Amino acid sequence: MALTTLDRKTALIVVDLQKGIIDAPFIEPIVPVIDRSATLLRAFRKRNLPVILVNAAGGAPGRTEQPRRHTEPLPVGFTDFIPQIDQQPTDIVVTKRSWGAFATTDLDYRLKFLDVTQVVIIGVATGTGVEATARQAYEAGFNVALVVDAMTDTRPEAHEYSIRNIFPRLGETATTEDIINELGKRDV
Repeated sequence: MALTTLDRKTALIVVDLQKGIIDAPFIEPIVPVIDRSATLLRAFRKRNLPVILVNAAGGAPGRTEQPRRHTEPLPVGFTDFIPQIDQQPTDIVVTKRSWGAFATTDLDYRLKFLDVTQVVIIGVATGTGVEATARQAYEAGFNVALVVDAMTDTRPEAHEYSIRNIFPRLGETATTEDIINELGKRDV
């Protein structure tokens, strides 16, 4: 369902826009995704709404059929956020060791402590970090909005499947412009 509204207390969750991931072979150019993300970050900060910056510092420990990436110590700077994020002292930083930002962190507690009822999710990769975070947010009782032009993936089929089939079941989809317009209604 397309975006209908933003709750009074909405937080922006930025998934994995970090130095160690940003050079992946994404299906769409990453620069516009970064630019839209920076626009959303400025808009949320301007209105003193919570901003959550999520980085990945490893993975879940279970066995898988596919070879694990990053099984050795991560390179220096891997988890650092890209400069365009312009990390601020008021931002909440969450370091995850699973696909989703809620499973191995205290993010649920921190958002509920701030009386957040809705999350807007952006970042990479659509079919893993973004989708897992959206699933976990939905299951934790948050209203979820997914900004489809501020995310991408390395796999076109995963990106499209998440946007067309999964996201409408977890919340509402939107564009950066939709979110900015909704936030602008608060300024009147």
